[in-house]
Amino acid sequence: MIAPAPDPRAAEALLAFWAEAGVEACYEEGPVDRLRPMVPAAPPPRRPTGVAPAARVTPDAAAVSDAVAEARRLARAAPDLEALQAAIAAFDLCPLSKMGARQAVFSRGSPAGGLLIVGEGPGAEEDARGQPFVGAAGRLLDRMLEAAGLAERAFITNSVYWRPPGNRTPTVEEQAVCAPFLERTFELLRPRAVLTLGAAAARQVLKADEGITRLRGRWGEWRLAEGDVAAPVMPTLHPAFLLRQPQAKREVWADLLDLAARLEAAD
Repeated sequence: MIAPAPDPRAAEALLAFWAEAGVEACYEEGPVDRLRPMVPAAPPPRRPTGVAPAARVTPDAAAVSDAVAEARRLARAAPDLEALQAAIAAFDLCPLSKMGARQAVFSRGSPAGGLLIVGEGPGAEEDARGQPFVGAAGRLLDRMLEAAGLAERAFITNSVYWRPPGNRTPTVEEQAVCAPFLERTFELLRPRAVLTLGAAAARQVLKADEGITRLRGRWGEWRLAEGDVAAPVMPTLHPAFLLRQPQAKREVWADLLDLAARLEAAD
């Protein structure tokens, strides 16, 4: 009996689930057919004497540190959100700004509603239109916020402001360069609650190493190192994940209802 060909859509959904769960590494460097008889593995080729192994390419720590310092200086100098948006648009020290992004994508929504939503990074439609969450995932997010009574209260931004190539997850270094602008947004808004969408946003805001499936639905806290600015944080799944795994909408809906109740109690 010939086994049916694997469904690429199922494989893509499974990989997406693993990514959202925080799985960032594989156990093997390539695919392994585990149905074939086991054969002894060939020994690795011997490296010629005197040849050093290839060095791992890592970001320039000094360049990242300088970029963070400049972002912090510009963010502190911004007296309001309009000035902060202009500072981000003019900032060119984030590596993502030189990787094909059309423009910086800052925010949309109500700055006075008491709810700050932090996503991962802009996608193709966001890059083209200059606003976060305006593609299919954003439209789903808007419908869910509307149903939970949160649409008019939300101010939406991302952990990075330029589209990562291929819509990949932003790196820790890219998020670190953008962090002073995100923290200044938090400081200027002083929201009553924060909603993070997906693993990358939770990592940036909560400094957590756990996967999003463990973090979601559990309240955390975002407190700035300087100044008296803090707010409760609800991590949940990214709406792009819900487009691939609709059955997970139940968990996100529960998180939104918990968030709405928290905000109502704080009013």
